[in-house]
Amino acid sequence: MKIGIDIRTFMDANFSGIPEYTHNLLKEIFKLDKKNQYILFYNSFGDFSCRIPGFKADNVKIVHTAYPNKIFNNILQRILYWPKIDRLFNVDLFFVPNIAYIALSNKTRSLLTIHDLSFVRFPEFYSPKRQIWHRVMNIKKMAKRFETIVAVSEHTKKDIIELCGIEPERVKVIYSGVGAKYRPLAPGNTDCERVKKHYDLPEKFILCLSTIEPRKNISGLIKAYGLMRQEYPELKDYQLILAGVKGWRYKETLRAWHDSKYKEDIRFIDYVHSNDKPAIYNLASLFVYPSFYEGFGFPLLEAMASATPVITGTVSSLPEVAGGSALLINPENAREIADAMAAVLSDVKLQEEMISGGVKQSGKFSWETSAKAYMSLFFN
Repeated sequence: MKIGIDIRTFMDANFSGIPEYTHNLLKEIFKLDKKNQYILFYNSFGDFSCRIPGFKADNVKIVHTAYPNKIFNNILQRILYWPKIDRLFNVDLFFVPNIAYIALSNKTRSLLTIHDLSFVRFPEFYSPKRQIWHRVMNIKKMAKRFETIVAVSEHTKKDIIELCGIEPERVKVIYSGVGAKYRPLAPGNTDCERVKKHYDLPEKFILCLSTIEPRKNISGLIKAYGLMRQEYPELKDYQLILAGVKGWRYKETLRAWHDSKYKEDIRFIDYVHSNDKPAIYNLASLFVYPSFYEGFGFPLLEAMASATPVITGTVSSLPEVAGGSALLINPENAREIADAMAAVLSDVKLQEEMISGGVKQSGKFSWETSAKAYMSLFFN
């Protein structure tokens, strides 16, 4: 059997989120399947081959077209619906691991993974330009063209059924995995020492690793941190470290930081390289993820696997992924977040219970399990 896979997500400048998801999933599939043929497709006018991870397998071939991306995506694929990518490579099934414009024929089996529908559920979290783009994209119409839709959580499945009008039997839930590199590291670990020095991290800190954008509620976390510092002065040694690239409307978050009485103890450290993330989770005293909406929430599991206590929201897929091993808060309530942070940082026994439960919960999510679930869809 010949399977085509869209790997245009690797064109993203930062290797995190969906690119990292796609890489981990495909790496595991190719480890398990040495029989079937895989054609990995991407488009780029320039030479971006350096962004494509190396997949060392005899049954994997990487091919690309060389159109300018704006012409390829917006005119050829979206409007003209040409060329039919599955026909170019004569595949039996085509897998698209993230929402993207792609023209496929009706004769080929097709599978699309939808990670979240935040842009449909909460359009106000996006800039006017992005809202227009999302409307033009028309995810409801796009999803209906695929034979099977994969949702990364039960919550995302419900959103797909409700917001896209997809029949429930066509939507399959396959949980994402958490990489083996996310694990407890011994004190004094060389990676931890290197990362601590590189990012100039303090001895004690609360960590949030997330794109800086309204949906992630970083402004609410900054406010909660201020309340914690004000009402629990004994916790003054804990700084707040905000890791992640600047996203849409990030200036709102910067204003919240600027207005904070404790801004000297709140630091933005921008993008954290994938290789540095295990160490930074281990170094953190507490991980807080107060997002308003997540289709899955990788940082949640990564922190748990790294033996760091986690606080996250009662909303969307977050309780589903946390599985009772995180302290859940209302992300709309800064005081509740502040009290939760203080409770964890002040109680060693609670920390130990959360760490033990988090490591156990994260162990339920593996890329091998994800890969086998995808393969059962490919070959059935």
